[in-house]
Order: sequence, then structure tokens, then C-alpha cells
Amino acid sequence: AAHKSKEKGHQIALDYLNQSPLLDLDMRLGEGTGAALGINLLDLSLKLLTQMATFQEAGVATEKESE
Repeated sequence: AAHKSKEKGHQIALDYLNQSPLLDLDMRLGEGTGAALGINLLDLSLKLLTQMATFQEAGVATEKESE
């Protein structure tokens, strides 16, 4: 579930499917707006997980190294 809709039946459906939404933005737009936002959030999360440098790779000094 990308987002929590303001529509009455949406929370019932989420509960039935045992799902938690990624976003709760008070939207009642439809047309897949929550999915469009959610897919970008997932894409960014995957990039952070797989492409972000470690402290060592980025040359960040530890507390001991900076003394």
C-alpha cells in the first residue's frame, strides 16, 4: 500500500490485507497518485541502500582518527 487514502473503505481494506501504508498524506485524489509517490520513495530507498558510500569509502574520519 503506497498511501493511506481518506476514503472510508480504504482503512478497512488495509486492515483486511494486514498492510501498512508507506505514506499518510491526507490525500483523496485517486488516479494512482499515492502509487506515483510511493514508487519514487522505494526507488530512492533502494539507491540509498545499494549506492551510498560507507564512511570508509567517503573518507570520513572516525573519532579516534581525528584525535
